Amino acid sequence: MSDDLVPDDLWERIAPLLPPRPLRRHRYPGRLPADDRAALRGIVYVLRKNVSWRDVPAERTGCSGVTAWRRLRDWTEAGVWPRLHEVLLAELRKAGLLDMDDRAIDGSHIRALKRGAHTGPSPVDRARPGSKHHLITDRHGTPLGVSLTGGNRHDVTQLTPLLDAIPRIRGLVGRPRHRPGRLFADRDYDKYRRILGARGIKPMIARRGVPHGSELGKTRWVVERTFAWLHQFKRLRIRYEIRADLHLDLLQLACSIICLRRLRTSF
Repeated sequence: MSDDLVPDDLWERIAPLLPPRPLRRHRYPGRLPADDRAALRGIVYVLRKNVSWRDVPAERTGCSGVTAWRRLRDWTEAGVWPRLHEVLLAELRKAGLLDMDDRAIDGSHIRALKRGAHTGPSPVDRARPGSKHHLITDRHGTPLGVSLTGGNRHDVTQLTPLLDAIPRIRGLVGRPRHRPGRLFADRDYDKYRRILGARGIKPMIARRGVPHGSELGKTRWVVERTFAWLHQFKRLRIRYEIRADLHLDLLQLACSIICLRRLRTSF
């Protein structure tokens, strides 16, 4: 069985976070449940290839697509994916690969084919149902937090939710880091500038009505690059999941894989 979908370093980090499976009955135990690693292969296969769950090749992954979807649902409800992301961010900080002072945010529209929660008329797609990924990264483009909203929500409304989505990152002796020193973002309303100032964060945001040329793009381009990395996972280019939590956690899994890739390049 090929493990190009779930390499050992990914499995070693996620296995301790998975909830224990219920004990089997002694009498009439039924079929042996699929292996957790095989189920994760199925999830990653869908994330990368964007096939329907029923078309997941069992001979490639070791389990059916229906089983993989059920484990995604169960692990989402158990909070596995945010904890995996937090573990990898702590490892990046320990390795000196996180910039804890500067953060940048942006958003990206995607089409939502099956509607569901956190969808809305997209202003860039003829008001068709859409969702929006909102992302906050460090100066290197490492994803720190994500959120999902309807396609008609403005990026600036996610300033504080994204800041709150950043976990308290451990990895070094002392208090975990959470708050950045500066935040780079697109044009805003003044009230959000005041909100950041009240949190002790310096807003690096162009004011409305000011001509372009602030040179903030020299820092903010890393967010666009991270979106390009995320959209290499084909399942994230269009939203197929009706349940918003499942789509968001696929997004968080992709962020964790990007963090793991950055760790690999440091060795």
